Amino acid sequence: MIPDIATLYDVSEGTWPPERTWVEGPWTLRDGAGGGKRVSAATALGEVDEADVVQAEAAMQSIGQRSLFMIREGEEALDALLATRGYDCIDEVVVYVAPIDLLTDQAVPRVTCFSIWKPLAIMNEIWASGGIGAERLAVMDRAKVKTGILTRWNEKPAGVAFAAVHNGVTMVHAVEVLTHQRKLGVAQWMMRAAAFWGAKQGAQHLAVLCVADNKPANALYTKLGFTRAGTYHYRQSPE
Repeated sequence: MIPDIATLYDVSEGTWPPERTWVEGPWTLRDGAGGGKRVSAATALGEVDEADVVQAEAAMQSIGQRSLFMIREGEEALDALLATRGYDCIDEVVVYVAPIDLLTDQAVPRVTCFSIWKPLAIMNEIWASGGIGAERLAVMDRAKVKTGILTRWNEKPAGVAFAAVHNGVTMVHAVEVLTHQRKLGVAQWMMRAAAFWGAKQGAQHLAVLCVADNKPANALYTKLGFTRAGTYHYRQSPE
């Protein structure tokens, strides 16, 4: 059975974990330690009102984080409440999932992809070229069952990705292909390599997150046979 969107939200957190997570009132709060929106955003545990939002704002500000909320499917009331408070809507993300054997039907060409942890210097350099620095590398390191994937193309380094497993799902994050190696099939082989690696860990499904505005990546995942499971976006304070 294909995991539902609620399960995949949980997989996302399990494979890309905050430094600290705690419950305060009707919220799950996160200390991302500079690792980006996904590990820093507050999420609601149920219905909330304006006083609850003020409580969450104070908690986030107390640890030096900008007020930021993740809005998941079914949370239209929270979305509207934050909009009335002047919060900006940013970064709609599409969640894709596929049976893992859908991506293991073709062998990855020899010396194309390598599963490596801890990352080599060249992997960190490629991630850094896409804005993925030490704080996000620390997020990766916190995941329990994980690997980095280094891809070579035309006998040169081409791209990197991070994959981790949670509750039977391998989720791929931080896909970065060097500019001069794009449109050559590199990302496809990385996804297939992640599927082979995940299958060895006992995973039954492969998932990936993609910003809705990234049309080439969305087209790739659709072409590979991924199913669109759902979406989420953020509301960020304008301060």
